[in-house]
Amino acid sequence: MITIKKHIDQLFNDIPVTEESLLMKEEILQSLEDKVDVLMVQGKSEEDAINKAIVELGDLTDLREELAEYRVKIPKSYLAWTHFQFSLIGAALIIGLLLFINIYYTPHVLWVIFPAFGIVWWPLAMYFRCLRLQGRALN
Repeated sequence: MITIKKHIDQLFNDIPVTEESLLMKEEILQSLEDKVDVLMVQGKSEEDAINKAIVELGDLTDLREELAEYRVKIPKSYLAWTHFQFSLIGAALIIGLLLFINIYYTPHVLWVIFPAFGIVWWPLAMYFRCLRLQGRALN
């Protein structure tokens, strides 16, 4: 029966855990175990009965699609703000590294300003992307 449990767990692997999906999973598992018991009473070996029950279960594509609809969808504007925060931190780290290299190797020439202007465009572009996506969400 462990084989059946593993098979059902694999079928429900990418389906979000909700009360409905857990009930459906338990119902299918119980149904398969009952089917295996019936087949074993009819004279089949346990392995043959398990394989036959799994084959007779068939494809659960429709059920999986129905249960997958409950998946939480993260809005694009939220992801855009996360990307903006990442770009701010990334740009700060890159500029900090360049500033350290500038001060350590050539303290009399302040060349770090020039690449810093280029690096600042990354968070700036991400900020305007966030504003654009937020504007779409409001309309």
